Amino acid sequence: MQFDDDRPLDPSQVEDVRAPRPRRGGGGRPGGCMVPVGGRRGGCLTLAVAVAGLLLFGVVPSPFSGDESERQGEGQAPSAPPARSPDGNLTERCRTGADADQSEDCRIVGTVNSIQSYWRAEFGRQGQGAYRPARTVLFSRTVSTGCGAADSAVGPFYCPPDRKVYLDLTFFDTLQRNFGAEGGPFAQAYVVAHEYGHHVQNLLGTMERLGGAGLPGAGSASVRLELQADCYAGVWARNAVRTGFYDEPFSEADIHQALSAAAAVGDDSIQRRSQGRVNPDAFTHGTSRQRAKWFSRGYESGEPQRCDTFSGAI
Repeated sequence: MQFDDDRPLDPSQVEDVRAPRPRRGGGGRPGGCMVPVGGRRGGCLTLAVAVAGLLLFGVVPSPFSGDESERQGEGQAPSAPPARSPDGNLTERCRTGADADQSEDCRIVGTVNSIQSYWRAEFGRQGQGAYRPARTVLFSRTVSTGCGAADSAVGPFYCPPDRKVYLDLTFFDTLQRNFGAEGGPFAQAYVVAHEYGHHVQNLLGTMERLGGAGLPGAGSASVRLELQADCYAGVWARNAVRTGFYDEPFSEADIHQALSAAAAVGDDSIQRRSQGRVNPDAFTHGTSRQRAKWFSRGYESGEPQRCDTFSGAI
């Protein structure tokens, strides 16, 4: 996974609101409050209650109901000015593909740039109107979002109300150390591309038509939504070199990193590790096999139209 060294990057697509953070790999496990779900305002889900959702990464629905004044005032953490990354401003550091090859932060910038370049072109090609870019927010430990207050325990997620992707980079250490994923740069790219798959679903009205994630279950709308995002990630991967951000198509080793990450965070894998048993009625994201299958389908076809997870078996 090598970027074109001379390709200019657009750091404005990534916000860095991280506070000074401990060395990577240090500290304890994630804890605290997750985003409220199910339409309830106030309160939170603890890590103990939400362990089945830990590290699955996906879309976090808005917890709010009522009028605009209620949405602005309830369920959110106190606002704070963005904290600058201890490594320096992204605009100063992430200028070209050469920087993306040398820095994890800049690699995220380059990945986001490529993903959004692909979808912008695809929306135009399909006559789906103008693609509206979404920013990725790099945070550490806790963050205030349009979906409420969140912490690192939820893993990466997309928030539909503010149309942003939220990512704590320590997630990738945990994914590799605690869940057996192979790790690597393309595992990171897969996760980011999955979240932008949710943004595409939001823009296309897929989420609105479903009326939210709904109840869990092996064949639920929630699972189908997540598997389609996996497929969209594969579609981008097949077409990424056409965006001009990469020197050459991704290698088999790169794709294996994505498949390893997908398998590590399947509902069945997470449940075995956290509960010692598998309960399909509680599935929200799909099994390890399904997640790898739908990423592969997107990658092999390179066509978003092949990502219809809502018809037939999955």
